[in-house]
Amino acid sequence: MWYVYIIRSVEFPEQEYTGASEDLKQRIPDHNAGKSAHTAKYKPWKLVWYCAFPDKRKALEFETYLKSHSGRAFAKKRLLSSAEVDGSR
Repeated sequence: MWYVYIIRSVEFPEQEYTGASEDLKQRIPDHNAGKSAHTAKYKPWKLVWYCAFPDKRKALEFETYLKSHSGRAFAKKRLLSSAEVDGSR
């Protein structure tokens, strides 16, 4: 399985990162250990959403979509609850 996920910075809740991984259980600790240049500055991170895909290509296509302007709008409206988006949770 491949996973597309959204993480949010604990210290800077306006910072989110969308990624894809075959090993989600290890990928989140990797982000929190600073192993990704894109996310090291805003660690620690918490997982706020993920979805499993049986095939890598589909997962990477969906990750690319979520990183687009319309995909970010879709994620905020449909994937993340309003409480998570406004930081009240």
